[in-house]
Amino acid sequence: MHIREQFQKLLDRKQQEIMDLELQIEKAKAYVQALQDSMRFLPRNHGQEDAALRPGTALALARDVLQAEGKPMHITDILKAMNKPTDKKNKLSLSGSLSTYVRNGQIFSRPAPNTFALLETSKTSAAEEIDLPEEFGSDR
Repeated sequence: MHIREQFQKLLDRKQQEIMDLELQIEKAKAYVQALQDSMRFLPRNHGQEDAALRPGTALALARDVLQAEGKPMHITDILKAMNKPTDKKNKLSLSGSLSTYVRNGQIFSRPAPNTFALLETSKTSAAEEIDLPEEFGSDR
């Protein structure tokens, strides 16, 4: 019966080891889920926004005006800075084009009605960019 007790101890130890490993897996899965949830708040195409606008277009000019100003601007002020008439037709045309990018979460944002900003400007002004330490998330 001495051998049977030794086998039982080995079996108990291995079952405890399996339970500990399963707990570690669950913790790791929870951590991965938290990272995935956090990534939802980050832009998808960071750094590729400029390639989407053809140079010389009204949208590219609006982006340049907003970059130069560095803050959100009303559609009328954007048109004035672009040296375009501020009539209803131009306002509707430009704001409609900008709104398409706003809806898709690309390049432009709309912090107020008929007011547009660059996504990068609105995000950095809302919260300063955070550099995460290398050991962020480690269980050490």
